[in-house]
Amino acid sequence: MPRSADTETELPVAEVLPEFADAFPFERFNAMQTATLPALLDSQDNVVVSAPTASGKTAIAEVAICRTLAAGGTALFLAPLRALTTEKEQEWERFEDLGYSVYVVTGERDLNPARAERADILVMTPEKADSATRKHDTHRYSFVTDVDCCVIDEVHLLDSEHRGSVLEVTIARLRRLCDPRVIALSATMSNVDDVAAWLDATDETTFSFDDSARPVPLEASVETYTHGENAFADKYRRLYRALDLVEPHVREEGQALVFVASRQDTVQAAKKARDELTERDIPIGARGDYDFHTAAEQLSDDTLRQSVLDGVGFHHAGLAREDRNLIEEWFREGKIQILFSTSTLAWGVNLPARCVVIRDTRRHDPLEGEVEMSPLDVLQMLGRAGRPGYDDRGYAWIVCDGETLDRYEQLLRDGKPIESRLAEQTQTETGPPTGDLADHLNAEIALGTVGDVSDAMDWLEETFYFVRAQRAADYISGDELRDRVGETLEWLLDNGFVEMDGLSVDPTPLGRLASEFYLRLDTARQFADCAEREQLTAEDILGAVATAGEFDSVTTRSDEEDAVEAVLGDRGTDLDSGSRKVLAICRSSMAGTTPAALRSDAWVIRQNALRLLGALRAIVDRFGTAAEANLVRRVIARVETSISADAVGLAAIDGVGQTRASSLASAGYQTPEDVARATVDELVAAGLSDGVARQVTESAAELPVVEVDWGAFPDSIGRDERDLCEITVRSSAGDARAGLWVTVNGVEMTRKSTYLGETTLPVGVFGGDAEELTYTVHVAFPDLPLSPITHTRTVGVSDS
Repeated sequence: MPRSADTETELPVAEVLPEFADAFPFERFNAMQTATLPALLDSQDNVVVSAPTASGKTAIAEVAICRTLAAGGTALFLAPLRALTTEKEQEWERFEDLGYSVYVVTGERDLNPARAERADILVMTPEKADSATRKHDTHRYSFVTDVDCCVIDEVHLLDSEHRGSVLEVTIARLRRLCDPRVIALSATMSNVDDVAAWLDATDETTFSFDDSARPVPLEASVETYTHGENAFADKYRRLYRALDLVEPHVREEGQALVFVASRQDTVQAAKKARDELTERDIPIGARGDYDFHTAAEQLSDDTLRQSVLDGVGFHHAGLAREDRNLIEEWFREGKIQILFSTSTLAWGVNLPARCVVIRDTRRHDPLEGEVEMSPLDVLQMLGRAGRPGYDDRGYAWIVCDGETLDRYEQLLRDGKPIESRLAEQTQTETGPPTGDLADHLNAEIALGTVGDVSDAMDWLEETFYFVRAQRAADYISGDELRDRVGETLEWLLDNGFVEMDGLSVDPTPLGRLASEFYLRLDTARQFADCAEREQLTAEDILGAVATAGEFDSVTTRSDEEDAVEAVLGDRGTDLDSGSRKVLAICRSSMAGTTPAALRSDAWVIRQNALRLLGALRAIVDRFGTAAEANLVRRVIARVETSISADAVGLAAIDGVGQTRASSLASAGYQTPEDVARATVDELVAAGLSDGVARQVTESAAELPVVEVDWGAFPDSIGRDERDLCEITVRSSAGDARAGLWVTVNGVEMTRKSTYLGETTLPVGVFGGDAEELTYTVHVAFPDLPLSPITHTRTVGVSDS
């Protein structure tokens, strides 16, 4: 049953947690927080709390963290968005001031394993925690097995179509690895008992607070607009409708948050709103406030600086951190009356307003195309309405067309039960029929968690999916679940990810690589097929990535079509428009000239392409040749640094990225050997600083320099003679893993993989019908973007 919050039960923080009083930004716990304190502090049981947005759930997480720190343990906080990990890092400097270490682990930062190991509070996204737990037995990620308490912020993320299953299996895996205490926090959900059953939370440690826990009551409704043929014009129709809704509140000195689809939309909507507010003669803005005018000069964004003086701001993750801090501060102080923002603000910063309008219910995602806002996002944004201490009531609206009116009215009326996305049935040509279940089951097999069908069922029973399958109206029986697991295992077997002997199951090298690189299984299968081609080319490599399942939903907008055509010309004409867009972004990244029309999506697509290219290199290295793996590595370097093909080896030098590689190439340096031979002064003249020049020359000197000693190799041989010779291949500088092979007149004779070092290759010299024999030693480094090296020797064939 939902609980109400008794306003007479507030407790002082200093009384409850005297050692940590300075870690909280307030002096007293509110009624909702106070009700959870016995469960958090007097037991070790898992805790589930469902409460309205803006009711103060963050403090519940902080109480659990304090209890963990007091016991000398390590806390893990799972944030729903990557942008919020940085927010928490800054917000929790309060813990740093008390002598505790906070460390954020994301894919955007280089991991420092020692810092992660020493951290008292770890902050991660579910995706990064999934990746880390998959690699828990490595030195870099062993820290993840030392977690004593795991806080799941916004556990209703379980219902997210693309991310929910990741959170679900990560928590199940973490519980097997180190069995931490779990504190799950959520916005209001109708089936909180299902989450509690999954996490083994007791009735005494499961809380579902009703709307009385909100500090300000909320009135939410749906408003429609007249839908036109032009999407651009529709944005302004929705904007004018939004301004109609907020106008009476702004005139009464209330504030409004308007959520829009993209970063660019926040800027454009703010510009148009300033003009419209002037037209409507709505008295907001602070152009006569000299102090605020002076303060606004601190903003680095010129457009934002002009906008805030008119009482209108915009906020998105692309702004400088300092600019965002100022906008948040001024909005809290009432200097900004209307703030346009992306949905990220709803999940992170506690920035309520008297009224909230969701102008856009659809958004463009670089990887997914045009998508409907998730119900979770919508409810999160609406929950920001109502300022505690200022408003008696909050007001929130969704602006949509008539076609989606019923959907949003039902959402507001009935809420959204949390479902598992782990084993949704899917229909694709190449993917598994059980969707994410196959990906995650393969990962467990690769980890050794699942070794037979019985293990697979035991693993499934630890998931939220199992709980929902047992409780849902369309109940799934144990036999049906076993059939679904069997169907998934059969698909994994047929596609080369597992091997089975009776009921036992083992991972194949492909299954391990798919798990390690976080690949969709259909993509891993496609990459393995690519690796087995007779002659792999750069076009094959880029084409395999552009058509990967991870990019299935990428779309090309009408204003991007000419840019794609300009980059590709007649390349990739057999690809669909989304794949051509991915290919164009990769190609233009290699050239360093991404067209302006593609730049808004280019960063996200490029980062994902680089991840996929890294996986492809590993798969080609395992199933193809060293030369082909080296080719993929050089393609990666070019996409990453925009360096030319003839100077791509410069990217192998530690400390040489896009800018330095460009400077060195422009100065005529083509290879690491060229750089190693240069003086510091010469590299400074090429544009490097003195310190960097010294570092770069040292790094270049550590890379391999191949020398070939032909030994007693003959200059000529009789037609009927035979000779067995040894060729010595060595590196006169650093060593590295290498693939070596010898051809004669283009036909391969011998092949070897080794670390150079020094190695010998036995080669037979046989006289025959040819007039001469051309022997070529080939050396390729699969891990380094160094161009392959060849050394040639010609042997004449005589009749004597």
